[in-house]
Amino acid sequence: MSTDFSIRPVGIPAPIQIVTTSNSAANDAVQTDLPLSQTVAASDTSAAVGNGDLQGNANISRQVVFDQASASMVFQVVNDKTDAVVNQFPDEAMLRRRAYFHALDLKSEPSRPLNTDLSA
Repeated sequence: MSTDFSIRPVGIPAPIQIVTTSNSAANDAVQTDLPLSQTVAASDTSAAVGNGDLQGNANISRQVVFDQASASMVFQVVNDKTDAVVNQFPDEAMLRRRAYFHALDLKSEPSRPLNTDLSA
């Protein structure tokens, strides 16, 4: 790789036009204050949301399973008392989709005989 290169601008730079805006549009704008019945307030952030309930629950366990049909690892949160899956990634729809495409890939591959010739 050569180190004798240079970077030069190409062409004539275009002149920059400065555009000034007037404040008359801002002065004539419609008032944006809403009545109290139409305002939106932030939600209460002190309440636990999302996965916070799963963290404190002593009756859950986490496991990783290999789904052979979709050739994917599945991460699950399981209730120990009922053995029911509480949460799972990827979800069932994604696993079915992956299994379908995996089956198509296996069908489209031509079956090749096993090469037992070790001299090659």
